Amino acid sequence: MPSTYGLIDGNSFYCSAERAFAPVLRGAAVVVLSNNDGCAIARTAEAKALGIKMGDPWHLIRERRELRDVRWFSSNYPLYGDMSRRVYQVLAERLPRVEPYSIDEMFLDLDVPGDLRRLCQELREVVRRIAKIPTCVGWGPTKTIAKLANGIAKDHPELDGLCDLTDPLVRAGWYERLGIGGVWGIGRRTEEKLAQLGIRSIADFLALDPRMARDLLTVVGGRVQEELRGVSCLPLQLMAAPRKGLAVTRSFGRPVLTWRDMREAVAAYAARAAEKLRAEGMEACHMQVFLHTNPHDGSTWYSAQRSARIEPTSDTLALIGEAMRLLPPLWRDGFAYAKAGIMLTDLVPARQQARMFQTRDPVRSAKTMAALDAVNERFGRGTLRPLATGITRSWGTRQQKLSQRYTTRIEEIMRATAL
Repeated sequence: MPSTYGLIDGNSFYCSAERAFAPVLRGAAVVVLSNNDGCAIARTAEAKALGIKMGDPWHLIRERRELRDVRWFSSNYPLYGDMSRRVYQVLAERLPRVEPYSIDEMFLDLDVPGDLRRLCQELREVVRRIAKIPTCVGWGPTKTIAKLANGIAKDHPELDGLCDLTDPLVRAGWYERLGIGGVWGIGRRTEEKLAQLGIRSIADFLALDPRMARDLLTVVGGRVQEELRGVSCLPLQLMAAPRKGLAVTRSFGRPVLTWRDMREAVAAYAARAAEKLRAEGMEACHMQVFLHTNPHDGSTWYSAQRSARIEPTSDTLALIGEAMRLLPPLWRDGFAYAKAGIMLTDLVPARQQARMFQTRDPVRSAKTMAALDAVNERFGRGTLRPLATGITRSWGTRQQKLSQRYTTRIEEIMRATAL
């Protein structure tokens, strides 16, 4: 395991991705909205200064006079995902190991010769120059300390985006000042439980007897305490652990009233789930389909789901077929449906050799799906798709403020024009 871990985190990552292709946004208040343009999920410092809070509903705040100059954007996940990939690529070329933790955070192996502060500053600069994303970097002897250091770097502008917690004396000073709720792995309920015992700062938590910490917070709490003491318990993961399930669920951009629209939507979700399976080299053995109305708008509530074992597969056409078999018994005329989804569980590694009682040709399926994925990878997701998933997709997610997918759609790439 490395003796020094780092964590690099993109500042207001979604907003920074939007700014990367629109210099006019630099210095402006920018907000990115959740699916269906529901609420604020990312804000620049300028937007925060105007009082916009995480989770503020867009339909309630967009008409406020003091917010008239705010630039609002619908979530553009293809763009954000590709920008995250670019950040990873920049880091992986310069460090022994990099572990993506989330779309905007990556753990770093900093066991490299030279001055760590200078290295981390250079990493920030090269990510900003090449990937156009501003970042903060924190580092220390464990992952938990590195994540804490990153939070300090973000919250204290005087540190210029860098925080070094490798020195035990420096850590002790911060531990006295910081609340235990800011530690990775300590949730709100755990924080409340500890507060009832008079444990409010990180220093208070470290003073707790290790056996009591484990009794109160199970083995996870004991591990957090050890990590905060500088004992590494969480190694870098170069490969993500195989997932046990995945889901594709969406709230509709408008209520779905017809069977045709519902059928198209669920088929599209099954197709997306198949893409995710193939990307991870997995097949699903169990499927659940669900749908429901809006529980908050006063309409009649209706919810239904159905699940079944399926033949192990990641074939788009096969999964659409299974979904279409499960969906009809769930449908009821006369309801305004707000959401539907596909959940796949009991995932297993993909195999191309025949299984007993298999009804599909695995080799033919693999070739067909490889061709489908190759076309969509080259020309953009959805370029080639089954007709069952719809053409116009009037039920799709509402995105009134969507920016261009500058890096993943050839027709939306930026064009240079002569002056």
